[in-house]
Amino acid sequence: MAELPAEVAYLDNAASTPLCQQAAEAMAPLQRDLYANPTGSHRMARDSRRRIDDARDVMAEVLGCEPGEIIFTAGGTESDNLAIFGRCWHMADLRGAQGVVSEQASVPVCSAIEHHAVLEPVERLGGIMVGVDASGTINLDALASELSANTAIVSVMLANNETGMVQPLAQVAEVVRSAAPNAVLHSDAVQAMAWLDVAAQAGDADLVSVSAHKFGGPKGTGALMVRNSLELSPLLLGGGQERGLRSGTHNVAGIVGMAAAAEVVLQSRAQQVERVSILRDRLVDGLLAKVPHTVETGDRSRKVAGSAHLCFEGVESEALLFLIEDVGVYASAASSCSSGAQDPSHVLAAMGYSRELAGGSLRLSLGYETTQADVDLALSVIPDAVARLRDHASDALAM
Repeated sequence: MAELPAEVAYLDNAASTPLCQQAAEAMAPLQRDLYANPTGSHRMARDSRRRIDDARDVMAEVLGCEPGEIIFTAGGTESDNLAIFGRCWHMADLRGAQGVVSEQASVPVCSAIEHHAVLEPVERLGGIMVGVDASGTINLDALASELSANTAIVSVMLANNETGMVQPLAQVAEVVRSAAPNAVLHSDAVQAMAWLDVAAQAGDADLVSVSAHKFGGPKGTGALMVRNSLELSPLLLGGGQERGLRSGTHNVAGIVGMAAAAEVVLQSRAQQVERVSILRDRLVDGLLAKVPHTVETGDRSRKVAGSAHLCFEGVESEALLFLIEDVGVYASAASSCSSGAQDPSHVLAAMGYSRELAGGSLRLSLGYETTQADVDLALSVIPDAVARLRDHASDALAM
């Protein structure tokens, strides 16, 4: 294996955060000693089930709902899929039973900058994507024009996974309630949990998705908040767990770890937002000052605190990532949920960026463990890497 750099600055927290100590400690005894299936009837099973119930109470507090409105899933992707497919399938079945053409009864709508876990289900169902402005904010007039009585669900993320831009969900909800009274509102809050009061800012949503590993919890665990009066068709059938919406044996350790991380977020979020905002601003301002022909995407005042997103003219993201990784800065470009290749960003395309400029994008996402030293390393490494790539490109053109 290649030797790791002496210093490492992990600036890819939007892809995954380190597991926080509290989550690790909460999970350890469950993985080692409390291994019973929580659907059983004996004491160990009942204890496992109690741990799940306690975790459900915590997640309900974080998301601003009743405990019975929390559905545990395997992560943000499943939560998003359950919301989109579950609502559209339910409406299609309902309208079909009433003699209405199902294709006209289950139309999903989303913004053009959603995570692929929303975009692809909407595309699969023949849905509609609504454009955004140059800052990455959904166009409310365009949204209203696309809504109708046949709209089953509208999905608008709370914070974007690439640029960090926060969407005006309260205004989106007003448009949806007015123009599509039969529709429900879903919000992918996966990138928001660490930074925003989701209970308040997504309070108008009927469905909210979160994923534990984005805020200090374990991978493979997430939740979907489903208002009690709302009906969905399940993706998974079998044991009937989670109100029949998510069959399968519970990941007890993962669920408890997610709740432990969520409690840390509740206690420390305000302080972390203040601290990380200062680090983020220093990082972005430093790069803009040191690297000419650099564009910061979106409006920083409307981004989550941990998001720094820039485009470097005349640079390819994959080459830049390779160079800075070699000297200890770990970051990403477009969505981290792709196969590993850096595909052109659909988010930047929707915002009107050229393919050439978007091809030089860099996502530097800070987190609760980010330090001044991390920022220092990035500020010393990235400008040199960009200059090397630009010089190489100039030499190639001159040949």
